[in-house]
Amino acid sequence: MFRLLRFLTGVALLPLCVAVTLALLDILSGLPHPANTLLSPETTWLITGYFLWLGMWFFLPQPVKAYVVAHELTHALWGLIFGARVSRLKVTERGGSVNLSKSNVLITLAPYFFPLYTVIVILLHWGVSLFVKPMPLPLLWLFLVGLTWSFHVCFTIQSLLNEQPDVNEYGRLFSYVVIYLFNLAGIGLWVNCTTSASFDDFSVSLMHHTFAVYASVSDEIQLRYNYLHTKILTPFIDLIHNRI
Repeated sequence: MFRLLRFLTGVALLPLCVAVTLALLDILSGLPHPANTLLSPETTWLITGYFLWLGMWFFLPQPVKAYVVAHELTHALWGLIFGARVSRLKVTERGGSVNLSKSNVLITLAPYFFPLYTVIVILLHWGVSLFVKPMPLPLLWLFLVGLTWSFHVCFTIQSLLNEQPDVNEYGRLFSYVVIYLFNLAGIGLWVNCTTSASFDDFSVSLMHHTFAVYASVSDEIQLRYNYLHTKILTPFIDLIHNRI
């Protein structure tokens, strides 16, 4: 029963995935950029960091242990947030484990949507900004954000391509939707923290696209229902009625 409810919840959240994607694109495209250029310097440095790691991913040995450390520490961190007792943290080249006294969907799926190293970069950025004005090397921070987030994305995709007990525990569709939504919401958050983007603009854009996408889905469902009712159900009912 709970698996069916999670599946239906995942289906219901699919339009929200579209809305969050469109809102994020609005924020990135709205960053100020010089005339006659397609991207702002901020977006350019983010993308540069992202694609640099992508190149490293394909052409250099993968730092598996660094990912395993982040994966298990993220389980532990989110467990602590929800009041779990953490023990027996183990990390090896082949995998890792951590014992938690309680679990929930966020604790279980956190490593797939919470980019620990990106969060560390953002916290360092915030800490430095408290004491140093103006912020030194602002574009370098964006480069590091793009680099670490690409690290997170690459390992997350690789992990999800294999059988994952964390994902199977809550059903694939529901888990994938949660992972996607939290990843994109996280991107929107750290873009607002490290660029000139406005959190209010992101919120307004998200609300606008959410209403628009769900309205479109509702209209499409109504259209399909009317077609089904007119072309199939009504003739079938009339046929049964005439035979009776």
